[in-house]
Amino acid sequence: MSKRIAIGSDHAGFEYKTSIIQFLEQQGYIVQDFGPTSADSVDYPDFAHPVSISVEKGENDLGVLICGSANGVAMSANKHQGIRAALCWLEEISALARQHNNANIVCLPARFIDIDLAKRITGTFITTEFEGGRHAGRVGKISCA
Repeated sequence: MSKRIAIGSDHAGFEYKTSIIQFLEQQGYIVQDFGPTSADSVDYPDFAHPVSISVEKGENDLGVLICGSANGVAMSANKHQGIRAALCWLEEISALARQHNNANIVCLPARFIDIDLAKRITGTFITTEFEGGRHAGRVGKISCA
């Protein structure tokens, strides 16, 4: 069974979102696009929260959020207790976010990385597994609930 991936962005990340959806679908992933549907100016929380809810509820396995700096979408996503959103600008950081932090949403800064790197970061994030072990106890301490 293919992993189900939720994706959303704001206007700054719209072009990247469109390209990453194609990239993921070509690899056989099932992608749910939470918008936006154009590059018109929008508010990033309006897309970060629905993506986060879908991952939190298990409707999607992992999420991808994109905005100019990735800070806004990361902050919005991390308000959800079941979400561990990681701002990633290198492939190595996305691998560690999965391996050590069991991150379930990758946040990409569209204004600071090129589209090819964004695709590689996303691919690494989705294919890397959580190591568990000594990291599991640490991840268990992240939630405030």
